[in-house]
Formats: sequence, C-alpha cells, structure tokens
Amino acid sequence: MSDVIVIGAGVVGAACAYYAAAAGMDVTVLDRGPVAGGTTGAGEGNVLVSDKEPGPELDLALLSNRLWRELAGHGGFEFEAKGGLVVAETEEIQRQLVALAGKQGVEHTVVPADRLRGYEPHLADDLAGGVYYPQDAQVQPMLAAAQLLRHGAESFGRGTLRLRTGVTVTGFLREDGPSEGGRVTGVRTDHGDIIGGAVVNAAGTWGGEIAAMAGVELPVLPRRGFILVTEPLAEPLIRHKVYTAAYVTNVASDSADLETSAVVEGTPAGSVLIGASRERVGFDRTTSIPVLRRLAAQATALFPVLRDKRVIRSYCGFRPYCPDHLPVIGEDPRVPGLLHACGHEGAGIGLAPATGYLLAQLLGGEGTDLDLTPFSPGRFA
Repeated sequence: MSDVIVIGAGVVGAACAYYAAAAGMDVTVLDRGPVAGGTTGAGEGNVLVSDKEPGPELDLALLSNRLWRELAGHGGFEFEAKGGLVVAETEEIQRQLVALAGKQGVEHTVVPADRLRGYEPHLADDLAGGVYYPQDAQVQPMLAAAQLLRHGAESFGRGTLRLRTGVTVTGFLREDGPSEGGRVTGVRTDHGDIIGGAVVNAAGTWGGEIAAMAGVELPVLPRRGFILVTEPLAEPLIRHKVYTAAYVTNVASDSADLETSAVVEGTPAGSVLIGASRERVGFDRTTSIPVLRRLAAQATALFPVLRDKRVIRSYCGFRPYCPDHLPVIGEDPRVPGLLHACGHEGAGIGLAPATGYLLAQLLGGEGTDLDLTPFSPGRFA
C-alpha cells in the first residue's frame, strides 16, 4: 500500500511524486505510456513569469520559479536562466506591455526600440520596443521529469517512490466498493488493483477523463499546438526567449479557433524552437502545413536571419485547457481522497514544482504556502 498514488508521469506528476517522497511519503507513480510521453514531451520547457496577469497564477509562477532554481542545483537536466524578451510591433502595444509589467510587480526592464539590438542583435529593425524579464527561464522538460522521478526515488532516506509505466488506470476503488460513493482507497488498472491512502490526478490533458472515472466533471480540454525545430546552428543566434505581445493575448484567449504568435528561442543543442499555435480540435494530431507556414513566416519576420536556415522537423502536443485559464490543484470536495494537479494549459512545465510542493503540503496535513482556493476543483461543481 502506498501513501499516495500519482496518475501521470509527466512533469507535473513527477513534481508531485518528488515532493511527496521528500516529505517522507511512500509514492507510486502510474502512467500508461513512458515518462513524459504526453504533453510534457511536446513542450518547449517554458518557465515564465512574463506572460502572467497579476493574481493567483502569477503567485504560483513566482513560487515555481524559485523552486526550479533550487532543483537545478541538483543537476541532471538542462536549466537555462536565459531571461525573456517580449517585443512590441507598435508604440501602442509597447505602452500596453509597460503597463502590464508595472502591474505585475516583478523584476523587469523596459527596453526602448533603439536598445533592442543590445539584447538580440539579429532582431528585425521595425519593432517599437519591448520589456525584458530576467526571471524567465527554460528547462528541457523530458529530462526534468525523469530527474524529478529519479531524485524522488532517492528521497533523501525518507519516503519511497516507485514508477510503473505501461499501466492504464481503469477506475477507482472506494470504501463502499469499486463503483460506490465513499473515500477513494486506490485505483483499478489493467494490471490489477493498487491500494493507496490518496490518489493524485496528474494526467494532464487527460485529467478530465480520469476525473470522470470518479464520477466528477473537470472541464479540461485539449488545445493543440505545433513547434518547428531548425537544424543545429553553428553559432547561437538568439540569446533569450523572445516572443511578441500577441503571445500574451493568445494565452488568455477563450477562442477555439487557430491563433498563432511568434515565439523563438535557442537550445543548448544549437537548434532553434519556433512556436506558438493554439487551436481546439480535439485530439487530432494531423500535421497542418498552413499552420507551420504561418509559424515560419512569423519567426522570420521577427528574426530575418532565420530565412536561410532549414527546419528539420515539427511536432505537436495538446495543452490541458481550462475555461478560466487556471490549473486545478487540490482535493476534490466531491470525492474525498482524490486530489487533482492538472489543467495548467501551456504553463504546466513552469508551474510543476509549485504544484507538487503545495500538494505535498496538503497531503501532509500542513498549511500551504499559497492559498489554493482559486485553483480548487470545487469551482466546477
């Protein structure tokens, strides 16, 4: 019997397991696929504060930013404290960016148009300015998830962490029987029943399906996005994470239609990652050539130097979208013993450590460092 069963071996599930094990709990992590085989493996690795409106998600992002930097001290995965540069195409957009940065209250530098090249020498010359956020960073998400699970398994001589991949959860065990009401006491899987004191739903985009097995609704929907990857470049051309102001607008949008914005950054391997697109088309993985063309056009408009570079591949993933753009974190008041850690949309990698840290506090019966009320699963009841 485990103290905690975590459903999902993506970066959020890995963070939940890591912090629970570090707190002395016995943890079992289940995933029907490999580690980071879902949304995590299709992410860029954003660790951002720059794209958050003032409020609970920004508070969560700031806590997570600190925790990522602590975790990076353990080593084993790529963490780049590169900073983020948000750029404006017009003077009016620049005024809006500066106003948002002032409301956020986080460390930033307003960058006039004539100083943009000091940050990014290869930027287009028709931009109106930008705002630089030194706290923005990037991790390699698959390595990060794997290392969190590995370090959690070491658990500093306290709890334990067991990882079981290739195991599909098919239902929940309850005090009054497999399909009755009462406290959750474990899960049913295609490899047999597993008993646990609590169950954490960290299934990402599939978190709504897991919740439905327990008889509750979580409106988590897939929001598809594509990323282009260039050939490895001989020398780094892009120093920071760079994106246009439209990215902030798209993150906050409720539209199901296609939305794209230029997001460009380099990697330690030399390739450049180009995004970002958003659209709600269910779990359709069909490659959309028009979307890829639009992303390429936006990237080369921002960095003309990329026009003669080759794209070697593209990939897509599904962000776990919630209608109010806040993740679902905490115990479900409708199902005692079931906790949720999903619905982070495109911010899951950045927000993973704080999510895991706060859930471990909750599981341990402690007060949490942040108020989890805005993220409560009960808000959908």
